[in-house]
Amino acid sequence: MKINSVAILGAGAVGSYMIWGLSSKKDLRLGVIGEGKRAKRLKQGCFINDQMYYPEVWSFQEAHNVDLLIVSLKYGALKPALDSIKTIVGKNTTVMSLMNGVDSEEIIGEVVGNEHVLPALIKVASRKDNGYRFDPETTIGIIFGEKQAPFQSERVQAIENLFENTGLHYRTSEFIQEEIWSKFRLNVCNNLPQAILGVGVGCYQDSKHMKFIQEGLRQELEAIACAKGIDLSKVASSSTRGSAVPAWAHYSTLQDLDAKRPTEIDMFSGTLIKMGKDLGIPTPYNKYTYHLIKALEEKNEGLFDYDQNDSRETRAK
Repeated sequence: MKINSVAILGAGAVGSYMIWGLSSKKDLRLGVIGEGKRAKRLKQGCFINDQMYYPEVWSFQEAHNVDLLIVSLKYGALKPALDSIKTIVGKNTTVMSLMNGVDSEEIIGEVVGNEHVLPALIKVASRKDNGYRFDPETTIGIIFGEKQAPFQSERVQAIENLFENTGLHYRTSEFIQEEIWSKFRLNVCNNLPQAILGVGVGCYQDSKHMKFIQEGLRQELEAIACAKGIDLSKVASSSTRGSAVPAWAHYSTLQDLDAKRPTEIDMFSGTLIKMGKDLGIPTPYNKYTYHLIKALEEKNEGLFDYDQNDSRETRAK
């Protein structure tokens, strides 16, 4: 088995990392998915680490039966894209979701069949500044693997061969579900408290109060993972940390709030609240965090832009 064609759905930070690496494969057909105005923008090129890249731009129909489909969408864009993903996936297509969260594989698998989905995750610290920028050397990269033996399956070996000598960092894992949950834990515990306070990641080292909130979120997540049979002690020590970042760095949730974009809080705390309800596990830290970030989204939308001409009155109770 050899991968001769790769389609990327979602050319943001994660998609840019994949474009950067895979563009070096001269015998590979590499395309990004887009139609209409999006396709027009993509054809102008993708500016990554001060260099312009020009992958092919394919419609959903043109990408049908591609060997590998990499899904790197924002969580809120996944469900609207499911019909398009179904169009792309053919008999021989492997789907690798590099989205945040713990349920994108399940959502995609329900539409295209779980046999097409190879569980995976990515850790890449990037920022949007005249295109996307990241440090290739400090990036942990892509982790992927089969849920069950044989772990060195034909498609795993084919993807290893694809990534070899590209500059992409990658490794396989026999505990891929635990790896995905370990990254989920990093996102929930590191992304969310920082986003509420609006400060850099150094806050977790410098404030015992931020550590307290972080610990409360972590304990709820680990209780839910345990109840679902996810043994987080199985994962390698490298999976318990993210890419090296400076103390001033903003993770994705705060980046979204700063840019007044919708966040992925439904994927983070929203998912944990639902799971906790189903399992009978209280999630007060995640509920409070969920509603605070939703309120910050409302603030960005102008809901609280009161002025002296506002005739409404409120009463303190």
